[in-house]
Amino acid sequence: MPVFQLDESIRFPPPELAGPGGLLAVGGDLSPARLIAAYSRGIFPWYSQGDPILWWFTSPRLIIDPKEFHVPKRLARYARSTGVTITRNSAFAEVIRECAAIRTEAGDETWLLPEMIDAYNSLFKLGYCHSVECWHRGQLGGGLYGIALGKVFFGESMFSRIKCGSQFALMGLVEFLLQQGYRLIDCQMTTAHLKRFGAREVSGRKFRQLLQQYIKDTDPDHRWNDSG
Repeated sequence: MPVFQLDESIRFPPPELAGPGGLLAVGGDLSPARLIAAYSRGIFPWYSQGDPILWWFTSPRLIIDPKEFHVPKRLARYARSTGVTITRNSAFAEVIRECAAIRTEAGDETWLLPEMIDAYNSLFKLGYCHSVECWHRGQLGGGLYGIALGKVFFGESMFSRIKCGSQFALMGLVEFLLQQGYRLIDCQMTTAHLKRFGAREVSGRKFRQLLQQYIKDTDPDHRWNDSG
């Protein structure tokens, strides 16, 4: 399968032309307009230091329907006993830095390069990118961030500094999404961990249909800023 070279125009090839591993295109930039155009089509950037910008559309796709979200009983009991506090958009910059740091500290490579962090911070300032924070005894114990378009939340990354910190943030995320009428969480890659919470795989074709159904506009959702 060919890999498409992007130019200065904010255009992407049809997602169904992605290769078997999901690679669709190379090049372009990380401008807000291009990122919003990409995510609204289910395309996301993912590359390593020294590589050009790579754009992916993976299939099958792991998703969570917020109405099908399941919290394991043991985790629910533990959440009630820890006394953590969940907030939204109160520490976005710290959350994304921690998502990168937790990997480099473990000796792993991270795709959250400085230019990627800058790009998501720009989307946060525009009202498209959002974070959920888990606080324990006044310290940031876990969190996650992603992009919200229409009724879809595109999850990007999460981290934990305390036991189950990212899972508590995920629980807080789903609670908010249900309250606000969101219909879909894109998890991108399949993991057994997320399947414990009710995540399931759909084909790339089905995923595109869901995006068309649930993204009617790409206006920012400012309800996220009413944190707590």
